This record gives sequence, structure tokens and C-alpha cells, in this order.
Amino acid sequence: MVRTPIWKSIATTLTAEIAQGHYAPGEKLPTEANLAARFGVNRHTVRHALGSLVSEGLVHTRRGAGAFVAQRPTDYPIGRRVRFHQNLAAAGRVPAKEVLTLLSRSAGPRECEALNLSAGDEVHVYEGLSLADGQPIALFRSVFPRTPFPDLLKDLNETKSVTAALERVGIEDYIRISTRLTAKQANATQALHLRISEGAPILRTVGINADLSGRPVEYGHTWFAGDRVTLTVSDV
Repeated sequence: MVRTPIWKSIATTLTAEIAQGHYAPGEKLPTEANLAARFGVNRHTVRHALGSLVSEGLVHTRRGAGAFVAQRPTDYPIGRRVRFHQNLAAAGRVPAKEVLTLLSRSAGPRECEALNLSAGDEVHVYEGLSLADGQPIALFRSVFPRTPFPDLLKDLNETKSVTAALERVGIEDYIRISTRLTAKQANATQALHLRISEGAPILRTVGINADLSGRPVEYGHTWFAGDRVTLTVSDV
């Protein structure tokens, strides 16, 4: 008689419990030590079972933190008007942003090209985390020309919203004029912020937003956790 490997039996049990809602998306699973005690096995066997769930995309692990149930992917439209709060609210998620960095500095060559700036011009930089239901789904960096918007950093700090901050400086509407998508692997810093494993798949978008006259107002990079977001293309 063929016997089912113990690790596979543990994986099957945990899979069923996740499917039945015993552990919610984003929730941490019991520790390896607790699972080993529960199933009467050693931690190596538990680690094998968890590795199987990771390969199936059901859980993800974070070094030093444990194993977590994979998030339900959120549809995120990429079109002429990309609006974080509207996109998340439309998907039934609660949006939030966490500020990591707000600063002004000289523009780099690519920023000058994207924003039609000259060498030596300064930009405002806004780096942060985008969250859905309290879980990080993306790391972003937005760069704006400083000269036309001297007080933009204050507005970004107060609102944490690019749309709201631009409205304060007279940009009532803006549209996406270019977007590039690239599959990447998370580096150590990105993995730490997004609470994923180093080397996990991420999606990077690079976009330029312009006001309705065609003047570039934002040059942005966003790194989405690959298992938490489904990027969709929209004409809107």
C-alpha cells in the first residue's frame, strides 16, 4: 500500500483550512514550532509542507516573520486616468498611503527627459507605500518639477494623495501619456517594504502624467507585489 508522505498530508490539511476561511488573506499562519507540535512532526517536515504551499501560490514566507496567506489579487486599471484611491475603492478595498520620503533635489537625466526639464533643474520626490485593507500592495516613487509647484511637498505631506495635492496647485485633471510594464524580482529593500520574500515576482510600471495642455507633471515608478495585484488595461 502506498502511503501519503506526512508533509503532503499536512499541506493538504492547511490548504483545506485556508479554503474554508480559517485563515484570512494576509493572515499569518501558526509558527513552524506550533505546526510541528500540532502534527507531531519535526520542523523540517513542516517546512517541506509550507514550501509546497508557497510553490502553489497559496502562501508566501518572509524571512524572520513567518508564513502568510496570499492576498486576493486586486484589479488595478492602467489607463488614461490612473487614480489609486478610486481604483482600490472600485475593487471593494480600503485604500491608504504611507509616506516614506518627501524631498527636493536635482533632477537626474531620465527625470529631465520625462518632465521636459533642463540639467540642474530641481524636482520634488514623493516615495511611499500603497496599501489595500492595511496590507502593502505597491512601493512607489513620484517625481514632480519643482519650479511650477514650489509648495507641493507640503500638500503631499498633508493629503498623501497625488491627485489632491495637484488639485491644490491648480491641476484639476491630468492624464497618463505613457506607461511601461516590466516583470522584475524584488530586491531586499522592496521585499521588506512589501512584506514578501526577496526575489519574489513584482511588476514595475513607469509612467508619465501630463496636465490637459500636455505638460508633464509627474514621472512615476511603481513596484507592485506580483501576487496582490492584477493590472488591467483601460481606455478610461
